[in-house]
Amino acid sequence: MEAILRTVLFARSMPGQALGYASAGLIGTTVHYAVLTALLQGNVIDVVAASTVGAVTGGLVNYWLNHAKVFKSNVRHQVALPRFAVVAAFGIAVNAVMLAVCAPTFGTLGGQLISSVAVLVTGYSLNRIWSFRD
Repeated sequence: MEAILRTVLFARSMPGQALGYASAGLIGTTVHYAVLTALLQGNVIDVVAASTVGAVTGGLVNYWLNHAKVFKSNVRHQVALPRFAVVAAFGIAVNAVMLAVCAPTFGTLGGQLISSVAVLVTGYSLNRIWSFRD
């Protein structure tokens, strides 16, 4: 498993890099859910706070993987991290608009699937050309 992740995350070609980007997102999402679950099982905080802590933690993991592994960026964190955050916020807006447009026609799950693909493509593109570009 580690060898597969290393191959995907270190890809140099654009399709390989896009797959690495998607994989980093999957890892970040897994961390989000793991933190959420751990905090809820420990009865540490309520569900909204636990999910928020999980999302921030997963987002930071996602940022680090993209900066260090996927894009192999030399951009300073003081520059790249705020850009990454702007792209993430833009992704939330893209998701909301796409879901509002697509859900009436394709249903909730179909609309979310279309929205997720749109967010993946726009997030990858913007992070590639702006957030992590040297």
